[in-house]
Amino acid sequence: MQEAVNAAKSSSNQRIIIFIKNGTYDEKIRIPITKTNIYFLGESRENTILTHNDYSGKPNIGPNSTFNTYTLLVEGNDFIAENLTIQNTAGTIAQAVALNINADRVIVNNCSLLGNQDTLYTSGRGSKNYFINCYIEGTTDFIFGHATALFENCIIHSKKDSYITAAATPETSTFGYIFKNCKLTADENTTQVYLGRPWKEYAKTVFMNCEMGKHIKPEGWHNWSKPEAEKTVFYAEYKCKGLGFQPKKRVTWSHQLKKSEAKKYTLENCMGLEFSKAIIQYYSK
Repeated sequence: MQEAVNAAKSSSNQRIIIFIKNGTYDEKIRIPITKTNIYFLGESRENTILTHNDYSGKPNIGPNSTFNTYTLLVEGNDFIAENLTIQNTAGTIAQAVALNINADRVIVNNCSLLGNQDTLYTSGRGSKNYFINCYIEGTTDFIFGHATALFENCIIHSKKDSYITAAATPETSTFGYIFKNCKLTADENTTQVYLGRPWKEYAKTVFMNCEMGKHIKPEGWHNWSKPEAEKTVFYAEYKCKGLGFQPKKRVTWSHQLKKSEAKKYTLENCMGLEFSKAIIQYYSK
């Protein structure tokens, strides 16, 4: 896979499709900033598997923080991944990232992101990432980072009692994580899950029209033992359903959006005009 990326034209203004046949590809893959418009198209979501087993603190490989444990690192803008699985198989030994996106205008469609702690890292400050029809699983903070990210029609699966999101939204960003029409599920013995906690004090996370399983804790949100963050975070829900949706029991510093407030969470507003047009064009191909 890395050889295919390296062979692609740098700074391309046209889409470069790398078709990936069914198989298991065990390697760390990096799409550098110079490799723009790369399109990973898998033969099938279930059988096209990008995998590795790196983890934080892994011995004998030098300094290895969470941020370098990725299976796939995307730094080139305008990347698309479709019909594949990206996983980190290190297990629960430590933080282990499957997908690290440090790029703008990234689309992830019909993919499975598999791991435990820190599965998906949206690390690009000020960047926009779009996920649709994906399955994302993990244990603690398994969707975390700085980017504005919109998740539509995704399954968000918790594997243990912990936290789903850990947003680090910059103060200057209007939107952080937005989940629309998603389904929140869990392993059978997982019964105490928070929707999110603030990695940084201006974290923004909103769940809209989502189905929440009974594993979601009634209070919904956690302050990460930082009571001062309760004044600066923005945690909200709108017209969700399921046993895990208990708006009257939510922490007092979270919000239930009014219809007038929910109207601003459009594709264009959340993703920006340019990227919204690219998303629409992608689906009209």
